[in-house]
Amino acid sequence: MRKRTIIFLFVISFILELVIIYILFSKSINNKQDTVRINECVKIVEQNYGNTDKYSKELDYSIIDSSNTLIYTTDDSNSKTLNEAILNNDVILDIVVDGSVVGKILIKNNTQAFFNNYRNYLFCVIVIITAIQIVLFVEYFLYLNKVLVKPFKDLSAFASRVAEGNLDIPLYMDKNHTFGEFTEAFDLMRTELKRARINEKKANDAKKEMVAKLSHDIKTPIASIKSTSEIGYEISSTDKEKNYFNLINVKADQVKVLVDNLFNSSISEITEINVNPSNYNSEILNTIIKNADYLNKLNSFTVPNCNIFIDKMRMQQTFDNIINNSYKYANTKIDINIEKIEEYLKISIRDYGNGVSDLDLPLLKEKYKRGSNVTDEDGAGLGLHLANYFMENMNGKLELYNENPGFKVILYIRLI
Repeated sequence: MRKRTIIFLFVISFILELVIIYILFSKSINNKQDTVRINECVKIVEQNYGNTDKYSKELDYSIIDSSNTLIYTTDDSNSKTLNEAILNNDVILDIVVDGSVVGKILIKNNTQAFFNNYRNYLFCVIVIITAIQIVLFVEYFLYLNKVLVKPFKDLSAFASRVAEGNLDIPLYMDKNHTFGEFTEAFDLMRTELKRARINEKKANDAKKEMVAKLSHDIKTPIASIKSTSEIGYEISSTDKEKNYFNLINVKADQVKVLVDNLFNSSISEITEINVNPSNYNSEILNTIIKNADYLNKLNSFTVPNCNIFIDKMRMQQTFDNIINNSYKYANTKIDINIEKIEEYLKISIRDYGNGVSDLDLPLLKEKYKRGSNVTDEDGAGLGLHLANYFMENMNGKLELYNENPGFKVILYIRLI
């Protein structure tokens, strides 16, 4: 209602200003010299030329003779020469007596006088109307600021607070402004987000607590396995037995590292696993791959001599995850081939199992994704996800392919 009133008053003031200007303009047009009166005045002067007492007094005019000398004027403000008359746009007519032009009559142009008379009045009217329009404009600006600008700023500030995680401050609800209909919905969104965040925190806290407890509980049997394997290694009489106990010891160390990472992540709320690559000679891969192939299913291989950029522990986890997948899901021989290609050391690992469906293949790098044909086997769907994560953070990459038959994983390790 307030908005309509302001606009209505503004339009009325504008129309009023136009009407006043039109009236003044119309009067100025009507104020033009009357031709009939001018002709009558000229005739009277011609008939009584030289007898000024009989000259017409209805108009303002001057009379000059043929030499441009002033011989009569009704008022000192009238033009006194032909040049002045021309400059003032006066009416200039000849005075003819007995067929001869004896002078000129300079009839004053009253248009300028009219405007002079109404100039102050017109100025005052325009100033008043303009002042009214300015007041209306300011009022309308304040109105827009109240119903449009300020609510928009409030919504923007509210959205920023929500984006920053501040869900405790409610949004003032005023349905009278432009964004009034959205205000309640925005505040409901804040309420729902706050409730969802509380529930999420409770779930995360419960999960972290469970993982921390499990991680702590697993440490005890791992320590027992490690101690037993060390004793067995010491009392073994053959190299073969020593190798078996040594392998148990190595795997126990790897499990211990994984459990420590899991425990530390759950306690310190770390969402990313640290990967710290550095320079190594490629010879280290012999040990890493052999540790991962504890069932001896890999064919013989040769590692080209070069320098590689890896995190030793994460590289071991990567091979463990890949080879363990082949053990679990394929249970066949495993071919491994290693070669240098441009800036990478390329390692192809292929089993001869059933592979995965073409629809599942692009998803296997994602967290908790597994092939639809292996749901009967135990697994969390993290092996290839972590392997891909480790490779990317070592400036390498991992690629997956279906073979006929089998499944292939290709690792690209960055060369130095």
